[in-house]
Amino acid sequence: MSFPTSRNANGHRPQGDSTWGSSGQNGYTRSNIGAKLDGYFDKRELPMYKDKPYNYSASRRKPLYRKWRFTLGLLFLLGGLLYWLGMFSSTKGPAKVKGKSKSTWSWLNKPAAGKVDWDERREKVKEAFMLSWDGYEKYAWGYDQYAPISKKGSQMTKAGMGWIIVDALDTLMIMNLTSRLSHAREWMTTSLNYDQDQEVNTFETTIRMLGGLLSAHYLSTTFPNMAPLADDDQGAPGEDLYLEKATDLADRLLGAFDSESGVPYASVNLKTLKGIPSHADGGASSTAEATSLQLEFKYLAMLTGEKDYWSKVEKVMQVVDDNGREDGLLPIFIYAHDGTFRGANIRLGSRGDSYYEYLIKQHLQTSEPIYLTLWNQALAGIRKHLITYSKKSHFTILAERPNGLESMLHPKMDHLVCFMPGTIALAATGGKTVAEAKKAGKWGKKEQADLNLAIELTKTCWGMYKTTATGLAPEITYFEIDEPPKSEADGPFRSADLVPDAGAEWKDDFVIKSQDAHNLQRPETVETLFYMWRITGDDMYREWGWEMFQSFSNYTRVGEDGGYTSLSSVLEVPPNQRDNMESFWLAETLKYFYLLFSPTDLLPLDTVVFNTEAHIFPRFELIRGLKTGWERKPRDKEGRIVEGKKADEEKGKEKEKEKAKAKEEEKGKEEKEKENDTKKEGESKEVETKKTEEAKEKDVL
Repeated sequence: MSFPTSRNANGHRPQGDSTWGSSGQNGYTRSNIGAKLDGYFDKRELPMYKDKPYNYSASRRKPLYRKWRFTLGLLFLLGGLLYWLGMFSSTKGPAKVKGKSKSTWSWLNKPAAGKVDWDERREKVKEAFMLSWDGYEKYAWGYDQYAPISKKGSQMTKAGMGWIIVDALDTLMIMNLTSRLSHAREWMTTSLNYDQDQEVNTFETTIRMLGGLLSAHYLSTTFPNMAPLADDDQGAPGEDLYLEKATDLADRLLGAFDSESGVPYASVNLKTLKGIPSHADGGASSTAEATSLQLEFKYLAMLTGEKDYWSKVEKVMQVVDDNGREDGLLPIFIYAHDGTFRGANIRLGSRGDSYYEYLIKQHLQTSEPIYLTLWNQALAGIRKHLITYSKKSHFTILAERPNGLESMLHPKMDHLVCFMPGTIALAATGGKTVAEAKKAGKWGKKEQADLNLAIELTKTCWGMYKTTATGLAPEITYFEIDEPPKSEADGPFRSADLVPDAGAEWKDDFVIKSQDAHNLQRPETVETLFYMWRITGDDMYREWGWEMFQSFSNYTRVGEDGGYTSLSSVLEVPPNQRDNMESFWLAETLKYFYLLFSPTDLLPLDTVVFNTEAHIFPRFELIRGLKTGWERKPRDKEGRIVEGKKADEEKGKEKEKEKAKAKEEEKGKEEKEKENDTKKEGESKEVETKKTEEAKEKDVL
């Protein structure tokens, strides 16, 4: 899951000198003069966090200058100038792919015939990545941000952070793009320096930069044939480049954790190592941001043996859990100074999402049972309080409770929420296929119910794409629901088929507001399609992914050699293009497309874990003295903390549950062994019978 960042790296809303800056883009495909006009007339605030939706200005009316430029553009088009430049200004007529080359892009309009060649489709994704990377390399090399239409770069800090380059390292490796990786390493060796007097967002810098460096280290050392380079061979001078940069950056980020509670501040100064509270939100940190640093620092602790990395991020989980929130569902803001929550807004979209993602992924990374317990409690809470259904077609919705669990349900889903179906499926099998989980005896009613929920939520997320003119999802979708809202207890419900008819009734349940209709090249739905395909083996998810990729290719590719860009609205064909390529387009979206169309033996899910920026870490055993250093306080059945005699009672109940579970597992193991013994005995009897028959035949002869 990724969130757009802004020009400065402090991670906060504009206040005085602490601004992220403005985008200066309105998304039209245009000339440099047009881009400058937009920069003057249409300054907008870019979202500064991964988890903040794009902040639109209050007015949605087009200024007069745009109409003038539109008319002028048509005159140029008639004169042939815009055609020569590969630019289109019309808002009517069939959708067009800007700058399409017949030799390379004719496949977009070619219907699938016979058996699908997934290797060929994977190559198309690779071509899209190369086009994006090469445009950046040509026009904005070394810059943190890239505008593919105006072909310019900009920095988030004075000296730059390597934002795009470092975020894309592991994608370069997976796609085996050796020469491009070599150029990236050369830049890192000579130009990447984190010793800057600069305030940066703790979370974004951790998941993108630290995560990117650690993933590059893991892939380069474990899979030497992925984009092999002599520079990082064992004994070579640059052997530890990724790990050295990662350690240097991590040591600077640790300053964010120096709060009274141990909960990290929203930002940190890379030079002074001082943590800085958020300049907005009452100084509170985002809950998702504070609790989505653990995979990165735990892996680094394992690599280096530095327990401080481990203890700092583990402490955060203890402080958060000690709040004892009902049913494991947390408000989206938490104060660093005392570790208490701010407000009661509960959602799995912006500010809340990756807390839940990292619960199950921490368990998968290190096999620590405490995080599986936290995940199971939270998922049960989600089913109880946040799951509802659309009014007519019964699509499953993961809604919000803006004013707490007792408040009204808000039928809204950020695109960010679409990470959740894949994560639920991943948790159900632990990364194995459903068939493998069943064969291992690790499949029951709960696992099947969780998978069913994942399937239905995936369908809802795919509906967000199918309901628009471009075939691409908006940033936020609302739904028509009953009053009072239906819950899981009222079901089960069968959702409508996503028939492609323009006037299909199922589309009435999806409500897209104009201010939410933009598309930032987000990865969450293709991420879920990747998990769903790997876990279920159903090629339907690959087909959905291919359809989605074609829509990105049709509508987000810019003219000439710039690459791909975000869109202002997915409801119009052709859409207005923004002048911005997010780093997660390379780090996440295209990576997940590539893996979706790749064989399953490329990064098997039961051996690795992906961080929230799609960077890859290995699963590992607790070594070098690393261990779970905290215990949960006793809780009642709603997850609220209890004390005194009641606490002792709850502890006793938990121990009984653990004993019962262990007994059940032992029983299952014994039954499995008995089944195997019976099978072996049967096979042995068959062999004996066969030998007897052969002996009789021999005697007869």
